[in-house]
Amino acid sequence: MSVAFRREDDDAHKEPEYELPIPVGPNLVTERGLELIAGKEAELKAAMAQARDEEARKKLAREHRYWATQHATAQIAEAPAEGEAGIGSRVTIRRNGRTQSFRIVGHDEADPAAELLAFTAPLARAVMGAMAGELVDFGGQAESVEILSVD
Repeated sequence: MSVAFRREDDDAHKEPEYELPIPVGPNLVTERGLELIAGKEAELKAAMAQARDEEARKKLAREHRYWATQHATAQIAEAPAEGEAGIGSRVTIRRNGRTQSFRIVGHDEADPAAELLAFTAPLARAVMGAMAGELVDFGGQAESVEILSVD
């Protein structure tokens, strides 16, 4: 039927609301990451109880389903071996003459502006398992990243 013959409040022509995408693979987190996920889930549950508008409640419920799934599937990552880069490690590198530090974390904890890289980020994947003093390949260039320290 033509849109011209629909009622203004007809929901059938609205864009469907899809679920928030869950990252592929295991949901590895740090202990801090698990706390953040649980906090976000609780915050959204409380907000849903307070929401008066049905549309706002649907939006909050959609977001809550994402965080509840992330909380249910979260696995605290095993600590890496002493001096080895892994989830939870702070890594300092030198690349293209610049020094950079970051902590490797889970998806939901990642915030590059705060030096928190998801373990699936290309740079984090490149340094995983490396130790201070090693050179690793990155961006199609052999030995382009020097690991300065791993804490």
